[in-house]
Amino acid sequence: MYWYFVLVGLVALERLAELVVARRNLAWSLARGGVVSGRRHYPPMVVLHVGLLAACVLEVWAGERPFVPWFGWTMVVLVVAAQALRWWCIIALGPRWNTQVVVVPGLPLVRSGPYRLTWLRHPNYVAVAVEGLALPLVHGAWVTALTFTVLNAALMVVRIRCESAALSAATA
Repeated sequence: MYWYFVLVGLVALERLAELVVARRNLAWSLARGGVVSGRRHYPPMVVLHVGLLAACVLEVWAGERPFVPWFGWTMVVLVVAAQALRWWCIIALGPRWNTQVVVVPGLPLVRSGPYRLTWLRHPNYVAVAVEGLALPLVHGAWVTALTFTVLNAALMVVRIRCESAALSAATA
């Protein structure tokens, strides 16, 4: 069980690294006239993601969830794949990647990395969804996986609408 807590801790450290990158990229975007949108949905998103990590630990510990090797290791592979996809997105977007919706007017859409795959419209959000489902399931935290997935889906509807509107306004 303790190795699972280490895994969740490593994901938390990765999230902190994302925040460092996002802060640097926000400064870059704002210096170029970037516009921040969706300020109302951002705090609930932060709470949801912090809650995911805390709930993973709490459910496994308090619920004495078992580790089922064939299933758990499959979920570990999905967690690692989600991290790889997320960082592929971060690298492809470069200084335009952010945890907030920030658009620099006049810049063309990114069409490299996973964004060149026309069938995968929102690769970063796919990474978030896969991680949010798989990380709890590594150690059988099915309540956390289900709860996060439902709440994240609702939040992603809001987020994608906000992002689409911001991009449309910037390219109009």
